[in-house]
Amino acid sequence: MKDLYLIFITLILGVGNAWPQEVNQVSVEILSKTTNSWNGEALPPYPQGTPEITIEKYLIPGNTTLAWHKHPVINAGVMMRGQLTVVTKAGKSLHLSKGDTIVETVHTWHRGINEHSEPVEIIVFYAGVLDKPLTIQE
Repeated sequence: MKDLYLIFITLILGVGNAWPQEVNQVSVEILSKTTNSWNGEALPPYPQGTPEITIEKYLIPGNTTLAWHKHPVINAGVMMRGQLTVVTKAGKSLHLSKGDTIVETVHTWHRGINEHSEPVEIIVFYAGVLDKPLTIQE
């Protein structure tokens, strides 16, 4: 108990204020923080119901165009590899490469296009509602 007390006092007094300085220490980098989707539209309120978080990994083969679809829930992704262009029916587009993030449109028809031979890998996080779809196909 005395050791925990000393650690607590050390943290309060700011002895560890230089954290993180070394490569082997934990660090946090905000990759994306926004109230708007990538096309500039405000994100809608969260839907009512039991929250359900879903994390999906998409592998999109080279030279592939996805079907038109929309999401009824807020979602965001991180490109792990490849390049992808996301376009809306209204003509807006966003080009993504490895390491880029995307806060997807909600209730807006769009699709992804992989115009390259390399596959795309993207991890997508959905803030959904239990028993409700994450994606609606046209």
